[in-house]
Amino acid sequence: MKLRTLLMGAIASTALAPMVMADGHEGERGRDGEVKIIYWQAPSILNPYLSSGTKDIESASLVLEPMGRYDETGALVPFLAESIPTVENGGVSADLKSITWKLQEGLLWSDGTPVTSADLKFTADYCMNPEGGCAQLAKFEGVNSVDIVDDLTVTVNFSEPKPNPYGPFMGGQSPILQAAQFADCTGAKAPECTEANFNPIGTGPFTVTEFRPNDVIQMAANENFRHEGKPAFATLTFKGGGDAVAAGRAVMETGEYDYAWNMQLAPDVLAKMAEAGKGKPIAAFGTLVERIEINMTNPSPDLPEGERSTVKHPHPFLSDVRVRKAMSMAIDRELLVEVGYGQAGRPTCNLVPAPALYASDNTECLTQDIAGANALLDSTGWVDSDGDGVRDKDGVKMSILYQTSTNAVRQDFQALIKDWWSQIGIETELRNIDGSVYFGGDPGSPDTFQKFYADVEMYANNFDGTDPESYLAQRTCDKMPSPETQWQGENINRFCDPVYDALVAGLGQTGELAKRGEIAKKLNDMLTKESHSMLPLVDRGRVSAASVTLGGVVLNTWDSELWNVADWYRIK
Repeated sequence: MKLRTLLMGAIASTALAPMVMADGHEGERGRDGEVKIIYWQAPSILNPYLSSGTKDIESASLVLEPMGRYDETGALVPFLAESIPTVENGGVSADLKSITWKLQEGLLWSDGTPVTSADLKFTADYCMNPEGGCAQLAKFEGVNSVDIVDDLTVTVNFSEPKPNPYGPFMGGQSPILQAAQFADCTGAKAPECTEANFNPIGTGPFTVTEFRPNDVIQMAANENFRHEGKPAFATLTFKGGGDAVAAGRAVMETGEYDYAWNMQLAPDVLAKMAEAGKGKPIAAFGTLVERIEINMTNPSPDLPEGERSTVKHPHPFLSDVRVRKAMSMAIDRELLVEVGYGQAGRPTCNLVPAPALYASDNTECLTQDIAGANALLDSTGWVDSDGDGVRDKDGVKMSILYQTSTNAVRQDFQALIKDWWSQIGIETELRNIDGSVYFGGDPGSPDTFQKFYADVEMYANNFDGTDPESYLAQRTCDKMPSPETQWQGENINRFCDPVYDALVAGLGQTGELAKRGEIAKKLNDMLTKESHSMLPLVDRGRVSAASVTLGGVVLNTWDSELWNVADWYRIK
C-alpha cells in the first residue's frame, strides 16, 4: 500500500508537492549557484537533428529552442514565437496550406547576434536536405517550402492542406539552429561539424562551456536570455552515464544531484530510495511505450557492411508475419508490468496509447497464449527437426539476437521473454549495450539502435504534443536508416507498406478530429495488430526524481522534460 500510495500520488500530480513559489524565486540571474542534473544515458551530441535519442534531444533543449512548445497539459505555448499561429488569428491560412511564424522582437543568440527568419528557413532546409540524414525529418512531412516574409517572419508552405501544421519548429524535437554556425554543415557534411554539433549557439537559458561526449556537459547561464532574472542558476552540470539505480540514489538518497531522469526502476527499489527524504519521484502518464522492434531485414555480419539491416536482404524468417505474431502471443505483458513498473506501468498492444482520440481498442495481445503460438509456428513449416528445442528449416535455425540498453528492468524483461520464446522453439541470445552508445547517433558505431545490427531490439520513446501525426509518419518507407542517410531515420525496423504511406498522407490532409482519430488508429493497428512489425509491451508512466530543495519543476510528458528549466530555482 505504501508503494502504491507513493507512485499514484506522484502520477496524480506532475509537480513535486513542495515546488510552489517561495521566497527567493525572483531576483538576479544566476543567484542560486549551481543545479546538477543526471541522466543515466549520457548525451553523445547536442544536435537533435542528428540523433533520435531522448537523452540527446533533452540535453540540447537546454540550449536550442523551438518557436513553440507543448506544456504539461499538452497545450501549445509560444517560446521564440510571438504567438501560436492559428486560423483564427490569421497565422494559418484558410485553405490550411500554410502557416506563418513570427519571432518575438529583440531575440538574441547566446553570442549576441540577432535571431532572424533566415535561421528558421535554414533550419528547415538543413533537415530536408536530400543529401543528408535528418533524425527529425518526419517533422517536415508535406513541407513544400519555407519562405522568408521579413526579418522576423517565415511562411511554411505545404504541398496539400495540413490540418495539423505544427510539425516544423514546434516542440523539443524541432528547435531552431543558428544559420551562421551551421552554414558549412549541411547535407553529408552534417555529422562532420563537431564544434557546431557539440557546442551549439542557442537561445535557451544556458550555454555550453564544456562538452565531454558520453560523460558530462558544463553549462553557464545565457547572459542574452530573453527573460530578465532567469535562469536562477549561474551554472548547470549535466552528468551522463552509469545506471538508473545510481542516478536515483544521487538525488533521493545522497542529495548529490538535483534532478534525475527516467527512473526505470522496480517499484520497491524506487520506494526504498524515497524513504531517505532527499528527493521525491515525480511521475505522469503520456505516450511512452516500451516495445520490441522486429527487424524486417537481415542483420547478419556475413553480409557486406553497407547491406546489413537494409532492404536489400529480407530477414530469413522474421519477414513472415506469422512468426512475428507468434512471438507476440508468447509474451505475458501483465507479468512484465508487475516485475518492472507496478503502478507506473500498464500493459498495452498500442504504439500510440494516448490521447484517447488516437488510442486503438486493440487488446488481443494482452492474453499470453504459448500453445497458440506453437500452433501458429507449426503452420509455417519451421519445426524442431533434430530435437534440440530450436525450430529450423532448410538448414537455418530459428535463432535470434535480442538487444537493448543496459538497465536492470530491461534485463529482467529480456530474461523473461527469452524463456517464453524458448517455449515456442526460438533460441535467443541476449545482448545489452550502454545506453549512451545505444541511443547515440554515431554513424560509425555498430551498436546504435538505428543501425539495428540485431534481430530484435527493445526501447521506448514518445512524441511531442498530443497529436501523433509526425510520430506515425516516422514509419513511412523513406524514413528507414541506411548508409545513404548516415543511419539516421526513425523507421527502425524497416517496415515498408505503400498502403501505410498513403494513409499517413491522408492523415496529414484530414481536419475533422474524429476522422483523424480513425486514421491514426488504423496506422497504429497496421504496425502492431496486422503486421506485428513491433510488439508493444508496456505503457510507461514517465518517472523521474527531483530534490526537495528544487523549486519550479513541472514534469512534462508531451515535450522535453527540461522544457521549463529556466523557471527552476532553489527553495531556501
